[in-house]
Amino acid sequence: MSTMLSSDLPLPKIGRGKVRDIYDAGDDRLLLVTTDRISAFDVVMAETIPFKGAVLTQLSAWWFGQLGGVVPHHMISADIDAIIEALPQLAAHRAALAGRTMLCRRTTVFPIECVIRGYLTGSAWKEYSASGTLAGETLPAGLLESAKLEPWIFSPATKAETGHDENITVTRMAELIGAETAYMLESMSRAVYTQGETIAREQGIIIADTKFEFGRDAEGRIILIDEVMTPDSSRFWAAAAYQPGRSQPSFDKQPLRDYLDAERRAGRWNGEAPPPPLPQSVIEATSLRYRDAYRRLTGAELAIA
Repeated sequence: MSTMLSSDLPLPKIGRGKVRDIYDAGDDRLLLVTTDRISAFDVVMAETIPFKGAVLTQLSAWWFGQLGGVVPHHMISADIDAIIEALPQLAAHRAALAGRTMLCRRTTVFPIECVIRGYLTGSAWKEYSASGTLAGETLPAGLLESAKLEPWIFSPATKAETGHDENITVTRMAELIGAETAYMLESMSRAVYTQGETIAREQGIIIADTKFEFGRDAEGRIILIDEVMTPDSSRFWAAAAYQPGRSQPSFDKQPLRDYLDAERRAGRWNGEAPPPPLPQSVIEATSLRYRDAYRRLTGAELAIA
């Protein structure tokens, strides 16, 4: 499978996210092409990560299959033959699109990242260790790094196409999208995380935190969209190695985060674009983590065209 930095298809392109290229597929449908771009700390790297787009697409498709009875979602198909049958003009692009493409229902997207934190880590730990708060709200005193949060914390953030997302309170979220919708998004997020956390734990994986996105479809339903519990949107830990009081080895983009953190501490990067060049060792380690996460969660090898 060749790596993909960007796509160019005979469909109207309506957006380009940090990782996905988005096309209008007609009839209230979107075609999501997941490239091998990677971002960390809300900055997109110049290099690609082999197999990353395939992992994100196929893992999301697997999760949508697990979650069909929990919440409605936007996936129509991630099967390339079914996609080309629906959009014959893509036939010449089959090899490039296979394994990394999803046909979806189109929605009006809520401008909120719905974050569930099951454990105190990452930016949440940094804020807590400095001020005892998360998004400005006080947490119990004396929590350790990587401590399990009981109950899990719903911690929304604003969505940013470029630049940094901003943690906000649930009250602020309700002000932005309405109290009823905010309640629905929080309830759906908790339901998805509950199911996902249970399934992952059975495979020896802890989902320490994750983020979801939702939209309203043409029928007025609120549905789960974008990606679901992937190494891009989540922090995965090995349950057997979990030990509170320290950072945890993870099956996600942690090699990349660690490298960028070191560059920032050394004063060689200010945390903004452009990012520093990535060594080949970081690219390879990150690619291996993505594939390992897929294999551990699904019990299958990644399908590579």
